[in-house]
Amino acid sequence: MSSENRYDQGMAMRKSVLGAEHVARAETNKTDFDTDFQRIITEGAWGSIWTRAGIDKKTRHMVTLAIIAALGKNDELAMHIRATRNTGVTPEELREVFLQVLIYAGAPAANSAFGIAKRVFKELENEGK
Repeated sequence: MSSENRYDQGMAMRKSVLGAEHVARAETNKTDFDTDFQRIITEGAWGSIWTRAGIDKKTRHMVTLAIIAALGKNDELAMHIRATRNTGVTPEELREVFLQVLIYAGAPAANSAFGIAKRVFKELENEGK
């Protein structure tokens, strides 16, 4: 597959997971400094990995959420928790993911993840009002 095809497929997947508005904001905020980074992440993560057929998008998202939470990448975690509304990951499933994080990555990582999820869920609830 050509780099251009991976980019186009990656951009489509990125929009389907993170939402078209989020991606549009990221594209608008892109500068000469991070243009290459944005292209590589879109082709690599979104176009080469997220588009693979081995596991479905929802499962891939739960794995991603667990890894991000375990690594303590909290800004990225908040963004991906928001994206659960696009991938079908339910709050109950997210709770189970974070309980896995508790056992395998530790209480501090899980505690942060639960706190971020509660904040994001409250924000989403307030947006719906």
